Amino acid sequence: MKILVDENMPLARELFADFGEVVTRPGRGLSPGDVRDADVLLVRSVTRVDPSLLAGSRVRFVGTATIGTDHVDVDWLRARGIAFASAPGCNAMSVVDYVSSALLELADRHGLPLSGRRAGIVGLGNVGSRLRTRLLAMGLEVLGCDPPLADGGRTGLVDLDAIAGCDIVSFHTPLVCDGAHPTRHLADAAFLARLKPGAILINTARGAVVDNAALLAALQRRNDLHAVLDVWEGEPRLDRRLAARVDLATPHIAGYSYDGRLRGTWMLYEAFCAFLGRAPAATLDALVPATARCVLDIAQLAPRRALDLVRATWRIADDDAALRATLEADEDARAAAFDRLRKQYPLRREFATVELAHAQRLAAHLPANELALLGALGFAPVH
Repeated sequence: MKILVDENMPLARELFADFGEVVTRPGRGLSPGDVRDADVLLVRSVTRVDPSLLAGSRVRFVGTATIGTDHVDVDWLRARGIAFASAPGCNAMSVVDYVSSALLELADRHGLPLSGRRAGIVGLGNVGSRLRTRLLAMGLEVLGCDPPLADGGRTGLVDLDAIAGCDIVSFHTPLVCDGAHPTRHLADAAFLARLKPGAILINTARGAVVDNAALLAALQRRNDLHAVLDVWEGEPRLDRRLAARVDLATPHIAGYSYDGRLRGTWMLYEAFCAFLGRAPAATLDALVPATARCVLDIAQLAPRRALDLVRATWRIADDDAALRATLEADEDARAAAFDRLRKQYPLRREFATVELAHAQRLAAHLPANELALLGALGFAPVH
């Protein structure tokens, strides 16, 4: 059995080697020739899986180690009896950590208090629902907008007009181009014009959920708006004028924590075991190597704010700086650099996995409100 895997899926070889030959390839460049003699195809969001890739191949199982599935022609797979699995929720906490870090970073840069501000979340699936819990714990008021859920009877939701009036707007929807509730260019020129002065717009969903040309025009007209973009229309060929204008620009890595990527691989492993009628031969916890541990020594760091520990864990500003350093190159070089930043992304652990050495000393450094914020962010409870 030949198992073809995106090279950015951690521990895929270790998990799938018992089933056959594991071959890794760059996900964006997969061709029909690569998959023709493969039995299993495991991808991430950069690979379009449709008849143009798979027709004539012997693939019988496709898995994507992602929450979203808009890059996979699921109906075509089903019609041909090809099994399919995704990884819903695998990197949800990674994205929640990203949004939290972005907000704390902007609050620090611009002197914007977060507590008491109103956040609007568009899309209350695996990511949006967890983000709602996180932001409430951080002391924000939260409104949620999800028309499909509203159609299904969910109460307490608001429409997009109400979201436009929030201090913070964060998008967490799949990319849907037709049907009753399309999300392509959900944040269009009209929506952007309704944003209140000083609003923060965050997109970690799909690039085309926000009209990038309209956002650039809005940022050129208004210096009071703040934007954080992790996803881009046309990526990896992003608009460098837009990247230069936003507060934080990152190369589609919001969900790229080590934990989220490993969880995605593991969920596909479980699905493939079920497909074969076999029990998993490993456990997820046992797969995390000692070299992936993140330990923060409170005695040495002597933090004064929760943000100090967030930055010691992972600096979102470093991801922003790495992408900005590529913007002066030509278009082809920028696109190659975008993919390289993703492929070579440094190990980043989710806040909930961080170990705090000498945690009992935190109370001597952090005031009560900062201790509470640290807990709200998911770090180990401090007593």
